[in-house]
Amino acid sequence: MVDAPEDAHPHDPTPDATPDDAHEGGGLPTFETLRLDADGDVAVLTLDRPEARNALAQRTLLEIAAALQVVESDATVRALVLRGDGPAFCAGADLAEFAEMGDAFAGREASLAGQDVVNALAAMPIPTVAALHGAALGGGLELALACDLRVAAEDARLGLPETRLGLIPGYGGTQRLPRLIGEARALDLILTGRRIDAQEALAMGLVTRVAADATAAALELAHGAAEGAPVALGLAKEALLRGRDGTLAQGLETEADLFALATTSEDAREGIAAFLEKRAPTFEGR
Repeated sequence: MVDAPEDAHPHDPTPDATPDDAHEGGGLPTFETLRLDADGDVAVLTLDRPEARNALAQRTLLEIAAALQVVESDATVRALVLRGDGPAFCAGADLAEFAEMGDAFAGREASLAGQDVVNALAAMPIPTVAALHGAALGGGLELALACDLRVAAEDARLGLPETRLGLIPGYGGTQRLPRLIGEARALDLILTGRRIDAQEALAMGLVTRVAADATAAALELAHGAAEGAPVALGLAKEALLRGRDGTLAQGLETEADLFALATTSEDAREGIAAFLEKRAPTFEGR
């Protein structure tokens, strides 16, 4: 959940982190610690605290939640790329804010608040891709773990160093990491707190690709996924998520139920018709 960026500067937490009004004449809203842009039908959410290596202040978490609501409510958005500005993707949570916590209740609330944001990202019904460069540590890696796919630049360094700070991962790292790479490898990273490079992360299955330009590769992946039918993409993600913690038999039942829903969608009718007519489909997300 946390790392210790030497130059992190806390932003005052606020109960109101709704985006500023959209630019006159339309367009995406603006935020204080984020940027939300569009690359065709792919939304690009950029962590924008480069002076703090994009440490996750409370304000940033609230704004990520608000930005995800904006993206999910826009039917024209078919995929999401999450990236960081400056020298790092995200160095972790803002330790200056954690130092001010006076009791266990405050610590639990901080963990739950971070988990809520990360869970919202994991539950997005569209494909999500994290573009990692520089430090992707603590809460930053936990944020990336909630994405469907992860692309790492050659200079990326990934890890969960919380135990070296007297803490444990608190934004889902102890749960999502072993589900992704297995319990033994997850324990290796969590108990040692070591940082791994992009090639070791690829060998572990922690990232999908290693690329010279992580953002460009993430956009390529996102645009490729966005060509699929929106209804089918959402149902496919739901099938994987719902089946993850059950038995194989339960997972197959879930798959059959969601397959049935997919067959009744307009997207399915369009996709099948386009295939038979040897033309490109036009999906409407219905």
